[in-house]
Amino acid sequence: MANIGEKVGFYLMTAKGYFVLKNFLEKHGAKYIEYVVSCRDKNLVKDFYDEIRTICMENKIKFYDYKSEKDAVEVYENQLKIYRFAISWRWMIKNSEKLIVLHDSILPRYRGFAPLVNALINGEKEIGVTAILASEEYDRGDILMQKKIPVNYPIKIAVAIEKVSLLYSDIVNELYETIKNGIELRGTKQDDLFATYSPWLDDNDYFIDWTWEAQKIKRFVDAVGYPYDGAKSFVNGEIVRIEEVEVEEDVVVEDRQRHIGKVLFMKNGHPVVVCGRGLVRITDMRDLNGNKITLPFRSRFSSQR
Repeated sequence: MANIGEKVGFYLMTAKGYFVLKNFLEKHGAKYIEYVVSCRDKNLVKDFYDEIRTICMENKIKFYDYKSEKDAVEVYENQLKIYRFAISWRWMIKNSEKLIVLHDSILPRYRGFAPLVNALINGEKEIGVTAILASEEYDRGDILMQKKIPVNYPIKIAVAIEKVSLLYSDIVNELYETIKNGIELRGTKQDDLFATYSPWLDDNDYFIDWTWEAQKIKRFVDAVGYPYDGAKSFVNGEIVRIEEVEVEEDVVVEDRQRHIGKVLFMKNGHPVVVCGRGLVRITDMRDLNGNKITLPFRSRFSSQR
């Protein structure tokens, strides 16, 4: 049996949380995990809650559902002075002592919510993960470790998640070796002069802004796809989900600002749409039930009905 000082707790959600847990078990074993807390995420098509719960059951690890067992979790965590990792976690954890938060951005940039999605939409050249000690103000804690990788576009969010999941796992495993050796973790302060903030996303944020340039629209569609709910648009008064777009060579559009969102022509049966700058061809478009749809030529896309 591991002694309590060698054990850690986990607050886990999404594919990243599942991957870290699975990798930790393979590398260190279940005896070093005191408990796992998870919760469903209704904003994702697949949230990996069931996978996290199942792997805990299979390895006889204490598992708590945050929504239904929140009080029990808070009582339990206050009894133990162990390090805990929070990955893809969306709520404040009252006891911040020895709490390590992993954030999928290169802090201090993209503090806040959906940092990876927003970094991809903005076309950042690097993506990364930062481990910080929890603080009263979100994502301002001292940095314990940071890893980053270059990113090449186009890239789907699912692929980007796989790439940063490896960084998450590396960071957790490296920090755990320090914890296991009884060494207190100390971080370095963030430079607030370089801080930026990434606001939370709601349903309205999944609608394409057709005034953007074509390349940004392409990045947006790729960044909010599976496991997220997907890019959307109004067209002819109805909501459609846009799964795939390709950037087309631009042409001169007379009085372009008046015609943003209009189908300019059809190419291989796919609509080519006027953007704020450039053109995109929609190659996969579906209704909200997942059925592929086609449109009449005289159609116009917009972010509002």
